[in-house]
Amino acid sequence: MHVMGGGDVGGAKTQIMNTVTGLARRNDVMLLSFRAGPFADEARERGIDVRVIERHNPFRAARAMRDLVDEFEPDIIHCHGGRANLMGAMVRRTRRVPVLTTVHSDYKLDYMGNPFKQHTFGTANAVALRFLDFYQPVADRMARTLIERGFDPERIVKIYNGMEFKRPEGALDRAQYLRETFGAEIAEGDVLCGIAARLTAVKDIATTVRGFAAALKEAPQLRLFIAGEGEDEEMLRRLCTQLGVAERVTFCGWVAPVEPFFRAMDINLLSSVSETFPYSILEGICAGCATICSDVGGMPELIDTGENGYIFPVGDDKQLARYMVRLANDAAQRQAFAEALYQKASRDFSKDKMCERQEANYRHVLARFHRPKEERESIVICGAYGRGNAGDDAILEAIVREMRALAPERTICVMSRRPKETRLNYRTGAVYTFNVLSVLRRFRRAALYINGGGSLMQDVTSTRSIWYYCYTLHAAKKRGCKVMMYGCGIGPINRMGNRKMAARTIDRSVDRITLRDDNSRALLAEMGVTRPDIRVSADPTIILDPAPQEIVRLALEQSGIDPDGRYIGFGLRNWPGLDGALPEIAAAAEYAYRRHGLTPVFVPIEFPSDLTPAERVGALLSCPWHAVRTRLPIETTIGILARMQTVVGIRLHSLMFSAGQGVPVVGMSYDIKVDGFLKYIGSRTCLQLRSVRADELCRLIDECVSGALDGEVCRTAEMLREREQENVRGAAKLLGIEN
Repeated sequence: MHVMGGGDVGGAKTQIMNTVTGLARRNDVMLLSFRAGPFADEARERGIDVRVIERHNPFRAARAMRDLVDEFEPDIIHCHGGRANLMGAMVRRTRRVPVLTTVHSDYKLDYMGNPFKQHTFGTANAVALRFLDFYQPVADRMARTLIERGFDPERIVKIYNGMEFKRPEGALDRAQYLRETFGAEIAEGDVLCGIAARLTAVKDIATTVRGFAAALKEAPQLRLFIAGEGEDEEMLRRLCTQLGVAERVTFCGWVAPVEPFFRAMDINLLSSVSETFPYSILEGICAGCATICSDVGGMPELIDTGENGYIFPVGDDKQLARYMVRLANDAAQRQAFAEALYQKASRDFSKDKMCERQEANYRHVLARFHRPKEERESIVICGAYGRGNAGDDAILEAIVREMRALAPERTICVMSRRPKETRLNYRTGAVYTFNVLSVLRRFRRAALYINGGGSLMQDVTSTRSIWYYCYTLHAAKKRGCKVMMYGCGIGPINRMGNRKMAARTIDRSVDRITLRDDNSRALLAEMGVTRPDIRVSADPTIILDPAPQEIVRLALEQSGIDPDGRYIGFGLRNWPGLDGALPEIAAAAEYAYRRHGLTPVFVPIEFPSDLTPAERVGALLSCPWHAVRTRLPIETTIGILARMQTVVGIRLHSLMFSAGQGVPVVGMSYDIKVDGFLKYIGSRTCLQLRSVRADELCRLIDECVSGALDGEVCRTAEMLREREQENVRGAAKLLGIEN
């Protein structure tokens, strides 16, 4: 049963209509509307069972809706919009049917510019949302917004808008269409930019106008067509006059149908402050437009910046202008972007694909809703998470990704130092690592406990940590969990008492161990661990891919680094013995610049602590150097390291990320885990941190830059990815899943 207010317009209306008509091919669908009118009439004409309840009293409307629920007996109630959410929340109290709502837009911005509606209808919707069972945001960005506002990530399933992607038939005389429809005359060679949106604050058309005015200085052939109506129209007309571009801007008013409008355009623009997955972009793609849009909603999932379109930061009219100039002056790129984006959108965001995702979401919701309370179903993951270390964050990202692919209907809970941040970044449940009572409660419902990645079993940082991690292994096993140590490293464990305790706990409590290097296996054998099933695999982070090239380029530019330069990367960390090595590292960096033309770039893995050794080396350099001074997403960090000619690392994950991308590495070992990794991949390029000498570093840099190791490095990357799958096979076996 789909429930809607009945006055829905724009993208929400299109999405609801596409969904109900698509689902009706294979399912019994009832559409309940609280208003008669064109929407209900159109759905009825398309063969949908439409019921209309016109009751101003919400209690009477809810009573009528309950009667329809009893008559239709739906498996799921699917709400769209504020009034539908309110009715769904009222019916949910007395009917055991899961209620799902699609969040088409940011409910706090739905009535932006209208304080009365914002504080009445908007508040009622915000309250009703808290009383529903599941939430279906349109695209990932809206999911993030809901989690930030305290919604449970385990009750969120995503959807993406879809439409029929059919190339328009026949030719369009765009000059005639624009003249006859809008009274606009265009000249040969004009490049037309179009934006179709309501002229309201949330659409931020002013940014489009300012960007257009700036772009016009370098690309005078540009024209701007604004299709839409709204309260901001007079303000926008005044802005065009103030910027001196009124003669090149045409206000088209409300445009219907919108297809010929987009067919007449060369570039489709969007500058909204908030969106989910706007249909105006999909319609422009279908019509063959190149696309530039603000970084909102699911646009990053649709558009690969620099490959099939451009995404600019919200409100950044200067970046918008730069992208407009690029496309205005390059017809071939416009055509290439338009074709590439059409191919991707028609493959991944069609109406049929949307309906497939919707049915999959329904199955997921129903399985969760009707799961027996006594069933063990969750996966608990423990590690050194929530401390700002990119290596540990990458481990968690990889494990969560693999568990979701392996068992998508199972919930995941992460033990984290910053549970709120973890819920937001990884869309999982989370508890504070040392909240023992909460952890034990999670163990009672867990099917699998993963002691996840990294080197948790060591006593170099502290004895307390190894005792705590061993306690969690014991407690999880005692409460009935299957227990796995996942893609981890072991040691060093220096104290004999810690060794005995760890060996005894692992032998008694762990079912399966996958290790990221042979040294760890040898240490377990030395400790006398024999009972668990032990396999050698690889670090989980090997599966992570770099961010798209244009995203990496932008990150480099923001750090003041020329994306087209040649660089040697350094991944440093503070550690005893570093002071003596700093002059040697600086001398090697200077050598790489003078001999090979490689500018040093310092890439922090743990931010901001890794910037301190970077600054200390930089102070010793006379050559140019750069440092990445902002915290970046893991994929972007990997992408930056992948751009290096070679990487010199103390940080283990600077070496792992680089080797996984086929970049030659030089290791400076401070710990057996670095030795173990480099030995595992067969690398000869490893020095001990305490005895680093510039001449040895320079020799190894020469070998890496020469290309002599390229084939070996590529084979290593393939080997690591293949072996990493042993981690997944181990988890699948413990969960009883054929993989």
